[in-house]
Amino acid sequence: MTVDLDERGRLRLPGDRRTVPGHRIAEHLAEHVRIPDRVTDLYVYVHGWQTAPATAQRQAASLLSKARQLHSAHLDRYPQLARGYRPAAVVVRWPSSSLSSLGGYRRIRDRAHAMSAPAQGHAPHVLAHLLGYLDTQRPDPAAPPVLANRDGQYIHLVGHSFGGRFLCEAVQWAAEPDTPRVLGWSTPLTPGRPFSVDSMVIFQMAAPRDAFDRLFPYLFPSGGKSNAPLRGPLVLTHSRWDRATGFWHLRAEGSAGIGHSGAAAAPVPQFHTRLLPMHEPYPLSKLDHRLINVDASVRFRGSARSRLAPAGAHSDFDHPESAHLLLSLAALSR
Repeated sequence: MTVDLDERGRLRLPGDRRTVPGHRIAEHLAEHVRIPDRVTDLYVYVHGWQTAPATAQRQAASLLSKARQLHSAHLDRYPQLARGYRPAAVVVRWPSSSLSSLGGYRRIRDRAHAMSAPAQGHAPHVLAHLLGYLDTQRPDPAAPPVLANRDGQYIHLVGHSFGGRFLCEAVQWAAEPDTPRVLGWSTPLTPGRPFSVDSMVIFQMAAPRDAFDRLFPYLFPSGGKSNAPLRGPLVLTHSRWDRATGFWHLRAEGSAGIGHSGAAAAPVPQFHTRLLPMHEPYPLSKLDHRLINVDASVRFRGSARSRLAPAGAHSDFDHPESAHLLLSLAALSR
């Protein structure tokens, strides 16, 4: 399933350059985004810089395929998923291509900001409606179960590069008290309807290291924003081999980005760990934190040739170890 945005973050009609009027977004999503009944985990995937639409679909499909294979082959490693793991993805696609140059990097950086900026971009509005629509489709855990997983469906957010900025903007936007309540899970948790975003992973985020202090301070239920819908962990991978958020980010913004060096200042305590191999389970103690920096340098290395390319290993995250991380978060969300 795909959702297409234009350069201003407006929702586009399938196979058409025309955009959907704001008052028809919910209707459009209900018609074009159909979640199979037996899905247990819904993933909203937003791609990053230099990613073609077809590539974005392949990336999401590949990660979830690896996760399904891991689950089937090693049920003992994910005991919380004994009732089943049947994921589905909604891929959000946007125009992210540019020249592999400093000017090209700045162009897409500025576009990503413009697509999400208040009173300018539509991306947070569209994504919030999308997540709100997905929430309305989740079975109420208090009702008779319709899934093998009686706790209902789980929502996970996955972003890459600038796609992580979209997701952070959308979740933060939904938490603002003066905005329309389009997200069912933006209300306080209640015993009968404990819906929320269950986990969020951003691979190689293209943002300043202090972005969560300056740009996204209301993502977490703190500072008086107790209705923030992100209640699961926010996991950020980084790799010293990521030249896009190292070399280019340093020259474009004066410092390395999160994808290269991890997050720095943030409004909540951070936890630091490494990307684990498939045979090593993630204990709850490693993932039960608000903000987690995961050093993936050992695995996200790229090839000898790509390490010298403009982006380096920026897009080298499609590995079984990444699927192991996603699967572990899904399991510990139960």
